[in-house]
Parts: sequence; C-alpha cells; structure tokens
Amino acid sequence: MHLHRLLPMLFGALFFCSSYAQENESLTKKVYTTKFLNENEAPTIDGIIDEKSWDIVDWTGDYIENEPDENTPPTEQTKFKVVYDKNYLYFAFKCYDKDPKGIVKRLSRRDGFEGDWVEINIDSYNDKRTGFSFTISASGVKGDEFISDNGNNWDGSWNPIWYVKTNVDDEGWTAEVKIPFSQLKFGNNKEQVWGLQSTRRYFRAEERSVWQRVKRDAPGWVSEFGELRGLVDIQPQKQLEIQPFVVTQLETYEKEPGNPFRDGSDAKINGGLDAKIGLTNDLTLDLTINPDFGQVDADPAAIALDGFQIFFQERRPFFVENKNIFNYQFADGQDNLFYSRRIGRSPQGYPNTSNGEFVDVPNNSTILGAAKFSGKTKNGWSIGILESLTDNEFAKIDDNTNTREALVEPLTNYIVTRAQKDFNNRNSFIGGIFTATNRNLQGDELNYLRKSAYTAGFDFMHNWKNRKYYFSGNIVASHVTGSKEAIANTQQELTHLFQRVDAGHVEVDPNRTSLTGTGGKFELGKNSIGNWRYYGIFTWRSPELELNDVGFLRQADDIRQIGILSYQTLKPIGSFRRINARFEQFTSYDFDGNHNRTQYSISSNANFKSNWAIYYQFTHKPKIFTNTILQGGPRFRYSEEVINTLNFATDSRKKLRFDSGIVVSQGKDNSFSYTEFTTGITYQPINAFTVSLYPGYTINKSKTQYVTETSFGSTPRYIMANIDQRTLSASIRMDFNINPNLTIQYYGEPYISRGKYKDFNRVTNPIAKYYGDRISIFDSNQIAFDASNDSYSIDEDANGTVDYSIGNPDFAYVQFRSNLVVRWEYIPGSEIFLVWSQGTTGLGNPNDDLFRSLDSQILGKKPENIFLIKATYRFLF
Repeated sequence: MHLHRLLPMLFGALFFCSSYAQENESLTKKVYTTKFLNENEAPTIDGIIDEKSWDIVDWTGDYIENEPDENTPPTEQTKFKVVYDKNYLYFAFKCYDKDPKGIVKRLSRRDGFEGDWVEINIDSYNDKRTGFSFTISASGVKGDEFISDNGNNWDGSWNPIWYVKTNVDDEGWTAEVKIPFSQLKFGNNKEQVWGLQSTRRYFRAEERSVWQRVKRDAPGWVSEFGELRGLVDIQPQKQLEIQPFVVTQLETYEKEPGNPFRDGSDAKINGGLDAKIGLTNDLTLDLTINPDFGQVDADPAAIALDGFQIFFQERRPFFVENKNIFNYQFADGQDNLFYSRRIGRSPQGYPNTSNGEFVDVPNNSTILGAAKFSGKTKNGWSIGILESLTDNEFAKIDDNTNTREALVEPLTNYIVTRAQKDFNNRNSFIGGIFTATNRNLQGDELNYLRKSAYTAGFDFMHNWKNRKYYFSGNIVASHVTGSKEAIANTQQELTHLFQRVDAGHVEVDPNRTSLTGTGGKFELGKNSIGNWRYYGIFTWRSPELELNDVGFLRQADDIRQIGILSYQTLKPIGSFRRINARFEQFTSYDFDGNHNRTQYSISSNANFKSNWAIYYQFTHKPKIFTNTILQGGPRFRYSEEVINTLNFATDSRKKLRFDSGIVVSQGKDNSFSYTEFTTGITYQPINAFTVSLYPGYTINKSKTQYVTETSFGSTPRYIMANIDQRTLSASIRMDFNINPNLTIQYYGEPYISRGKYKDFNRVTNPIAKYYGDRISIFDSNQIAFDASNDSYSIDEDANGTVDYSIGNPDFAYVQFRSNLVVRWEYIPGSEIFLVWSQGTTGLGNPNDDLFRSLDSQILGKKPENIFLIKATYRFLF
C-alpha cells in the first residue's frame, strides 16, 4: 500500500465512527476525609495492611476506567485509605486481582513505571494547575514527578524522600506509602483542602482506571481532581536537607609523545555540598558549593551541516529541580529565555599559539557556586530567583620549556528571576521574567565576547467556559552590550546575519556597542469538550533579538503564523483504542516583508486494541526560501518539498517488542532528498533485565549544499556542491535491576557520518524557480583537485590562471560513547555511583565505507576511559 493512501483511510475511520461530542455535564467531585493519628499509632510500612491505625478511616474506591474505554467499569477494582500524623501522610492501597499470579512485577530504576502500578496525585497548592505525583509499582519501585501546566508537563527529575512497601496476597496486591509533609508544599490554613487523584494501571489489559473520573475531552488533568479534606492543624514543614558529596576520578587515554598534557592518565578528587532550606513551606532555597555537575548520560552525537547550534537537554540536578518555574518558552521550537546549559558552558575562547606549543583547555567553566530560591505560595504566586557565578578559566600552554596561561572564559555572573500569579479562580495567570548576564572583561583578551546581556518578558493566559477556550501570550525584549568588535560579531552571527547582501532592512554597523530586540507569541484556541480542537498562533522575533548568553535562540528576524485543527476519538472504535488526527499549516516572513515559507501537514496516529500503534504524516512545502544557508549571502530558494513519515510500534507490554520508522523527503526535480530509517528492538527475558538496540541509518543528498564563500576579484562567490552524506548509529542499552534500590545500567552508541562532495558550483540566480538555474556547475576545465594541498583549484574564467581555491570539504566523523553505571540508594536520598565511561572520537577516511571507519576509528583505536566513584549522603532535618 502506498504511504499517501494510509492517511485518508485513517481519516475515513474517524468519520465513519460516531462523531458525537460528550455533553458538557459537570462531574461530581469526589471527596475523601482523612483523620489524624495519635502519637505512636503510625502504621508500619511493610506492605501488609494489618495495623489498627488504618481502622479510623473508611475505604474509598469505585474507580472508573479512563483508558481505553472511558466511563466504564474497570477490569479490577481498587480502593485506598488515607491517614496522617504531625509529620507524615499515609496511604494504604488494595489492588484487587482475580489472578494474583498474573500480576506483572517488572523491576526498573526509579521512575521506570514498569508492570502493574498505582499512582497518587496531590494538588497541595489546590491551584488546579500543579501537583505532586507518587507512583508505586507492584515490584516496589518508586516513581515521582512534579506536575505542571495542568498535566501537560510531568517532570521526573523531582526526587523527594518517601517510603513504600508492597505485597502480593490471595486477593491481589497491596501497598503502604509514607510521605513526609516536608516533601510537599502547602499553606498554613487551619484546615487544608487539597486536590486528590489516584490512577491504577492494570497491565494485562493496558488499562487505566481513576478514582475521580476525568473525561477524555477534559481541558487538563490537575483541574479535574477530587478533594482530600480533614487535614486539620498540620504545620508547614520547613524543609532542611544537606547533601555533601565526594567524587574520585581516574581518566586514562592514549599517550601523546611530547605533549605534557597527554601523558596517559589523570586523577583527581573533588568534594562539595548541596543544601535545600525551606524558608517557608512554600518557598525553598537551594544552595550548592563547588558543585559536581557531571552527567551520567552523554549527549547524543550530531553534526549540524547548516551551522546552527544544537539544543541539548539539561541533566544536572541543581538546574533540573523546579525548572518548570524558570521555564519561559516564548515562541515555538526550543527558543527560551533561560537555557541552563549556558551556565558552566565550554570556554568560548582559544589562545593564540606558536609552533611547538601544546594547549590544555578546560572542558567546562567552573561553577564557583549557585543559589536558587523557588516555589509556589498558597496565594498563587510562583517565584523563582537563580544566581550563579562561574570562574575565570585559563588554558595552559606548554612547549616543554616554558609554561604560560591564557584566559579563555571570563568570570561571569548569571541572574534569572521569574514570577507568575494565578487569579480568576485559577483560570488565569500573569507573569514576568528577567535575566542578566555580566562578564568581567578586562583588557582586550576576550573583547569579542559580549560584556552584558539582559532580557525581560511578560506572559499571560486566560481560560473561560470551564477551560474550553483559552487565550495566551508573551512578549520579550533583549538588550546586549559590548565592545564594537563584540557587537559587530553579534550582528554577523548565523542567528542574525545583518551582512546579507540583499537585505533592505538590516546592515552591519561597526560602531554600535549595543543591540535591542523584541519577540513574542499570541495564541487563541479551543482546548476541551468534544472531538475537535483548534488553535491559532502568531509569533515574531525581531532582527536584533539576542538570547544566547543565558537563553536559547536559533534564528532571529522571523514572523510566523500557525493554524492547527485536530480531532480525537473519545471512545474505542472497532479495532482502535484511540485515533488522533491533526492538520497544521504555517507561513513565515522576515522583517523585510519576504515570504519565506508556506507549509502544510496532515497527520494521524492510531492505537489498536492489540496495543500496536501506527503514525503517519504527510508534509508539503510549496514555498521555501532561506536567509541563512549562504551565511551572509543572498536569500536562497529551495525547491518544493514533500515529506512522508511512517512509524509503527508493537505492544510495549511484551517481553519482545519492536518499533520502526521511515522518513522520506524529496525535493522537486530531484534537487535534494533525505531518507531516514530507524528501528528498535527491546527484549526483557526476566523482570529484572532488559536489553534494547536502536540502530538508525540516514541518507542525505543535495545538489545545492553550501560549502564556503570566497571571491573572484572584488565579487563574492558562494560555492555549493552535490553532497552525499551517510550516517549510521546504534544505541545499545542494558538494565539489570537487582532490587528497586540497586541497579546496573549500560549505554553505548557508535556514531559514524561520512560526507562526500562532487559537482562543485557557484550561485548565479539564488531565487530561480528551477534549481538548475540557481547555480552554474564548474566543468573539468574550471576545477581541478590538488591532492598535495587537499584542496580544489578553480579557474572560473578558464584562462589558465587559478582564480581561487577551496579546501576539500569531504569528511568522515566517527564517535563512540558508553557508560556503565552502578547505582545504589543505600538509604532514601543517599546514593553511591560507580561509573565507567568510555569514548573515542576520530576523523576517518571519507573514501572508506562506514563499516571500515567503524573498524579503524572505534574498534582499532585506544579509547579514553573515565572511572568515577561518587558518594552522597542526604541529611534530612
């Protein structure tokens, strides 16, 4: 079957099915009233519900199915009780099962969510937008997440201290839970009213049932919770946690003769302290001294031929916690006023050296200290203040006779402040953000860096008609200052490109010492009730907008309009558990009025009752212009493009499971193409062990791949070529879980990318409709390869004299990274890590095939090894 026929079939299924919309009836909020335990009556947390302390309250149950068939009786029922004392909140669960031997007790690391489980969601702020989630698997593995944006964001980086035990008996399985009040946030009212929800996963049917019914077309998750009452005179717990750590590290690598910085091994020991102080029960102060911000997982390998920076996820614990409060994603994509990986970044400078000198540049800037004040008050204020100071970083330079240092990153201070206020019965909010980056630039050593950068923003959201409709928006402004050199560099960066030769609205001003820009987003739409959703979005980024000192901005000078229409089924239909479909279109312009892109896409994903899933997307780009591909040259046109994407996945519950996908992109007149194959296989022979392999292969071909800019006399020349790039990668993961608190994990990924160029050409008419009219290919009389210099000599006018030369752009990049991590949480909140990281990076021969590069650059090369032991102890007061 052709791919383009699949989507109409899925849409047809939508319209053959019932198109009714559930009535907008108001659901009765369930209420559970808990009671206080007297001193010395606390239950023992052993998973067996036999203590008399549980008898002071009643069971509540009557769970209702939420997935796949909403508002029907679940296969198995669940019930729970809640009691409390002055320090803890206790839950007891009975998860009934007619076949206790069939209960799936898969082990995983924390937040693995494997097998049968039951979950508690608590909205202790009672703000209808945020909550704390605690998940208990039948095997005793804990999961915990901070919920924000009314259930649209679940942050698994939140790791509170709490206690759980489970047990299987003749009626099913049971769980007992103890949650310290110090791990929750709430006000000091005499009687608390909290939002409460509980979800159970019945693994064999892949079924979710909930205590408080939530309709499939509800406007969110947290806003639909039931209520927990009876919490009287509980005192806000002023949390105090201190977590010292010590790290020992040994690094081994291939010795480099003559290089004093590469003698074969390095060893170091480091220590520091993290602290968490509850100034009130709502607001927490996080401190770190000499932090260890090492990452257990390595960033994935990637090559950006377009020159743009690559966005990587934050994994460092200090920055991850409460990151939802500091988030300010102001337009679309990953653009954000706060991108925490700027703090502690790799040094931006590099010293000038002479022949015979060796250089040692630090991998990252040293974070001297950081403090973060954050939380949410009972009055609806979300507040975040972060400050961090990074040290001067010096490169060491040694010629085996003399040693010197050169500054490569200056002392830098970062400040981020964020606030939001809920009102209108939690249906609306307004907020703001301010960031500041100040570098201590002395002398001319790093004068090309910006001295200071400031950003500010205002955001809002309003929901009405029971959150059926919404209007949201934000406005941002930036101001950067620096030397004439620094601001001239900023104007010419790929993000801005003021030097574009055909731009009528921007130009490089070499005398400027500051830039000021704006951006923002407005969005209006229908977000709940019935099968249909629709959204309209308008965004802009002015040419001078600059966020990349402590934020992330890919490209400025952009105005965009987006329209989205989506459909979802509310009940299983025929062979389908669920079907979703979506139509999206957007157009983009620059501030010169150029219409740069028109794009349409239509997509659908379907989940079958067999728990298989399929996804298809068709995208058409009838108009594509880019201001950036020639990196300062004129606006360039790409040919009309069509993209087909198809993915499928087998039942994720099976011990042996697969998923696979293909992306096929084709430019008109065969001007470019992109094909990506991905697949994955996961095998779990026993509950404690899982192994997975995810290989991928891409083929990228383009007859107009930018190479470089040069000049012919006084006339600029923009050189392009026909590229054939092949990339092969394969991530390998193995997880062995001895028990919920002791795990062994392995991750490895070889990555090989090879690019070969031919048919070099120069741009002649960059906006011609036919790609062949945009370029002029050099013939054999005009271009010759100089093997001795590994470059191409070009005699453009064919008069026998070389007019200019360009380096050979062929490349072969090879990388292998792996991590073996043993993690032991020996007491709640305190851990020991044993880590072995291995990696190698090399430049292969572009004329070799991918597997030969794998053999010579990975298997045949001595890797670098890092052996690390990290121990933490978490004091909780």
